[in-house]
Amino acid sequence: MTFLWILEGIRTPFLDKLMQFITYFGQELIIIAFICAFYWCVDKRFAYLLGFTYFTAGLCVQALKITFRIPRPWILDPTFSPVESALEGATGYSFPSGHTQSATCLFFPLSLYTSRTWVKSLCVSAFLLIGFSRMYLGCHTPKDVLTSMGLSLIVASVIWRFQELLLDDCRHLKLIAAILVCLSLATAAYSLLLLGSGVIETKYAMDCCKAAGAGLGFSIGWYIERTKLNFDTRTGRIRTQILKLLIGLVLALLIKEGFSLIFGSSILAKMTEYFILVLWVIVIYPCLFQKVINRN
Repeated sequence: MTFLWILEGIRTPFLDKLMQFITYFGQELIIIAFICAFYWCVDKRFAYLLGFTYFTAGLCVQALKITFRIPRPWILDPTFSPVESALEGATGYSFPSGHTQSATCLFFPLSLYTSRTWVKSLCVSAFLLIGFSRMYLGCHTPKDVLTSMGLSLIVASVIWRFQELLLDDCRHLKLIAAILVCLSLATAAYSLLLLGSGVIETKYAMDCCKAAGAGLGFSIGWYIERTKLNFDTRTGRIRTQILKLLIGLVLALLIKEGFSLIFGSSILAKMTEYFILVLWVIVIYPCLFQKVINRN
């Protein structure tokens, strides 16, 4: 809190807007859009690596949130005020930081993926700045940010180290998918157990179940695509690729919003929504555009 009070003392309207802009790049929709762009149009293998990193670290962070149950800084110290524009995106418990986890799981693998020094520097600066922005905005303490960043770096490094086993070796597809399915189900079951015993509120259990639904969608979708579909990412001209990406993102957004309107916002509905959404990204939409391109 001492560090947050120091940052509170240097706030200006310009810095508030700048840090709010920077923190947007750690939001869920931005990260998913990046992964979709790689998956549908650029490099499917690397997109899978991002997916394994993002969903695995996300499940770990959500489990830690409901385990330690540390409140936000303005609840820890009622005299402290965060930047008002950041409150809408500050849901759930404070420890560890979800935005920092998302940003690190995207930009750190990107820094390893690229061979250009300036791009590496830009990617590293991105997740460091996003972590700093969460503290400047008053949404997280250094403990929240550094723990999340450290955890994400460890997960990303391990997956990068064993990427050939995960992404190239077909002998262990079932086992890998089963492990991620079990991790997702265990996270959901853990959150529902705490909810049922009155330890956490519904909104905190829902965040865990959404992450679990996304993890289930990724693990099952990855297995189906690898064994049944195996679509070609770079099919079509640049104009076709751009159109494919835009249509896919718009339809994904419609699925997300439409599902909530039809089925509501219960825990089961949200978990199913995220399961279907990730399954749409990995299997359903690639299957549709593969058929269209083959027909043409």
